Amino acid sequence: MASIWVGHRGTMRDYPGFSASVDAEAIHKAIRGIGTDEKTLISILTERSNAQRQLIAKEYQAAYGRELKDDLKGDLSGHFKCLMVALVTPPAVFDAKQLKKSMKGTGTSEDALIEILTTRTSRQMKEIGQAYYTVYKKSLGDEISSETSGDFRKALLTLADGRRDEGLKVDEQLAKKDAQILYNAGENRWGTDEDTFTEILCLRSFPQLKLAFDEYRNISQKDIEDSIKGELSGHFEDLLLAIVCCARNTPAFLARRLHQALKGAGTDEFTLNRIMVSRSEIDLLDIRAEFKKQYGYSLHSAIKSDTSGDYAITLVKICGGDD
Repeated sequence: MASIWVGHRGTMRDYPGFSASVDAEAIHKAIRGIGTDEKTLISILTERSNAQRQLIAKEYQAAYGRELKDDLKGDLSGHFKCLMVALVTPPAVFDAKQLKKSMKGTGTSEDALIEILTTRTSRQMKEIGQAYYTVYKKSLGDEISSETSGDFRKALLTLADGRRDEGLKVDEQLAKKDAQILYNAGENRWGTDEDTFTEILCLRSFPQLKLAFDEYRNISQKDIEDSIKGELSGHFEDLLLAIVCCARNTPAFLARRLHQALKGAGTDEFTLNRIMVSRSEIDLLDIRAEFKKQYGYSLHSAIKSDTSGDYAITLVKICGGDD
């Protein structure tokens, strides 16, 4: 059965001559020897698919009675450690943990919440919700509710429910109707009807929204983005703009996120690791192409100039080629 976590535009895929036991043994040697053999760890973990890495972790546990992720945590450090642990984590669990990190401690990282909830499919969101409950014994919805408020909270909860239509068929009449409803909810009245924006933008499929945005432009003579900026504010505005961007072109949205993570003073490794790992089997090739198109240089070169050591080597391997 095809995994809901694997697309056709990833940089990492199944390793042809795969043997979980051979890999588990090589990793065990690399960790247990005098001084860690990072080279071996990197070459194995970046040249296997996530499904294969899960099998290695299972085999490792069976052979050595220890969790692979715990041994990696004990043996590595810094951003490199976080990246290697991410690679051996099942995708739904990884996203659940990223969501938890976005909401814990002082303040909430709204950008990370927005990014995860807008770029995951409904089926992925359902799995993430289950993983969240399994790991934290709390519902994702309850956690979002206690960390956010207002229209932003309402919209996030709708997305977390995984109710967005995933169909590829578009309905032109519905697009016209939605465009008119959005126009009436914003530009065409005093005050804004936020619930209408939430309902349409959080539940319609991306292809359907694209069509509605075209119709919207015909009716209002302006882009939906401009209306959202004019009518709404705060994190709710950021969330709806992210949805519009993803409906139009998800890889372009994620390329922009990577650019923000890599530019300026200090690298945002939290975002960098998340996008590189979570999209490595879905659409990282497209993200790379969009990155080059938007910024004129390759993601590969941006990573190389902004990171160093084993961390850089691993990221570059996940990235695949230079563009």
